[in-house]
Amino acid sequence: MSQEAVPEQATVPAQPRGLLQQMEELMAALNADLSQLDADLSTPRPAPAERTDSA
Repeated sequence: MSQEAVPEQATVPAQPRGLLQQMEELMAALNADLSQLDADLSTPRPAPAERTDSA
C-alpha cells in the first residue's frame, strides 16, 4: 500500500477552536436569541380585530 491512498488533512483550520470556546460562542448566540425573543414578547401588541364574517 502506498501512502498516497491516505488523504492529507488539508481542510483542518490553522487554529482549531477548543470545545470550551465553541460552547461559549454557542451560549452567547443562544443568550442573544433569547434576549431578542424576550424583547419581542414584551412589546405590547394591538388586540386582534373582531371578525365580521358571517358563516
